[in-house]
Amino acid sequence: MAELQEKDILEKIDLMKQVVLGFKDVIIKENDALQKGDIAGVKVLYEQKIKTVAAYRSASAFFIKNRALVAAYTGKEKDELKELSAELDKALHTNELLLKTRMEAGKKVMDTIINIAKNVNKSNATSYGSHGTYTPLDNNRNALAFNRTL
Repeated sequence: MAELQEKDILEKIDLMKQVVLGFKDVIIKENDALQKGDIAGVKVLYEQKIKTVAAYRSASAFFIKNRALVAAYTGKEKDELKELSAELDKALHTNELLLKTRMEAGKKVMDTIINIAKNVNKSNATSYGSHGTYTPLDNNRNALAFNRTL
């Protein structure tokens, strides 16, 4: 029985190593695309990233359910998986920083465009005051819409 469990653990570790390598590869490609500003490249990797995350979650389930069994296992395969997982964590941390930077930069660009449009629109807009009369001085509350694909 112990031999069967060890064989199962080895199979699961090998599977997890493959999944982690694939996940790391996708993240490294995405990081590279983000650093180059290649948003089309990031979009292409999106589906692959979702599939890889699903495979990672599925493979992780065994390790979560069998913590004690895996913790008791000692072998070079386990150490190799730990190293690969540490490399994946590092790539994921970089990915998180790059994605946050990209989102913040995009938000700042859109905020700048909106503020410029509001200022330009402010001088051209007309509005009505509290008594229903035309009031050019109270034209700072104008609605503005923007296309997110900019």
